[in-house]
Amino acid sequence: MTGEDMHALVERLFPVCRSITGDGVRRTLEIVGERLPLTVHEVPTGTQVLDWTVPREWNIRDAWIKDPEGNRIVDFRRSNLHVVGYSVPVSATMTLDELRPHLHTLPGQPDLVPYRTSYYAETWGFCLAQRVLDGLGEGPYEVVIDSTLADGSLTYAEHVVPGRSADEVLISCHVCHPSLANDNLAGIAVAAALAARLDRPRLTYRFLFAPGTIGAITWLARNRDRVGRIAAGLTLACAGDRGALTYKRSRRGDTRIDRVMTHVLRGRPHTVVDFSPYGYDERQFCSPGFDLPVGSLTRTPYAGYPEYHTSADDPGFVTPEALADTLETLWQAVQVLERDGRYENLSPYGEPQLGRRGLYGSLGGRSDTKQAQLAMLWVLNQSDGGHSLLDVAERSGLPFQAVAEAADALEGAGLLKRVGESG
Repeated sequence: MTGEDMHALVERLFPVCRSITGDGVRRTLEIVGERLPLTVHEVPTGTQVLDWTVPREWNIRDAWIKDPEGNRIVDFRRSNLHVVGYSVPVSATMTLDELRPHLHTLPGQPDLVPYRTSYYAETWGFCLAQRVLDGLGEGPYEVVIDSTLADGSLTYAEHVVPGRSADEVLISCHVCHPSLANDNLAGIAVAAALAARLDRPRLTYRFLFAPGTIGAITWLARNRDRVGRIAAGLTLACAGDRGALTYKRSRRGDTRIDRVMTHVLRGRPHTVVDFSPYGYDERQFCSPGFDLPVGSLTRTPYAGYPEYHTSADDPGFVTPEALADTLETLWQAVQVLERDGRYENLSPYGEPQLGRRGLYGSLGGRSDTKQAQLAMLWVLNQSDGGHSLLDVAERSGLPFQAVAEAADALEGAGLLKRVGESG
């Protein structure tokens, strides 16, 4: 999938009204499933999942506020952000004073519609632009929310790319936001593209498409016996805006994924921040009982851009170039995870003669000849069975790719043997 392909997927998913449960989640997974085989799980309402309970399922068909002339001044069909997520059914006639406690705006951004939810309290509401609210008379207004809140299930999906190793890399993205292109859909598109790109990897890659918080908690509750296999992981969100990439470390701060992401981001505009128990589902995977090696990758972080959780987070805010850049960064991280390992120098007494083995000659004509030669020397010097290729790349300041290629050449010449995996 190119950047344009990923952007097209964002555009197709954008109109779907998603929440933490319901048919919008199922429709989203159906669309992703056209590109990627998914295993879909349905967990019934009332199921105990760690300290939480799977809530009732919410679905909505239509909603509006009509003025005295019968005009829809707030219309769910125009934008699903107009209704507070999980609003209970309403059919009433109200004055503006009666309606006002149920109206949400952004006075500082008067032309935008905010995104609001009320998952665990039975209430209702509408979101609208402040300029629209300022123009309203006293009414009366016809107020309708045609929704249901009933026993059903929570839906999430997985896609697994099996590897030669049972050790797993977890890539998680949330599928619970309605029409928000960057904070939700960009992460889904990049995750789907990465999954499609993997082919017979060494590690096993598990992609989780689940509603935020309750979805991750449900997955953890149902997979407690297998989380020990997770060797590295990332939550993926806000993956398509024009900002520089931001990596948030795992709770431990020094896990394999923390080192890998720090290395692949080196030499380009980026930010690395320490873990905090606020954000996306890394806070569930990094809760102290699990303490998994899972970090978070975004471009501009949550709440870090004016369009965040507003109607301005539309497909025009997401660019194909940014999506492609996020994907390529993830792909570089995958290459490190796949190729990293520990080696033993089979000629450790003095520097072996590389020229008579054809190693220097094979580099002739390359634009990076000096770097490749230096990488061979570093790999030979550090390959004592205790240092990984990532260790070598970090200490030498060389790109991991150069170090890995040097190890391949040296192993092919009989000067190295692989003795173990990294981490």
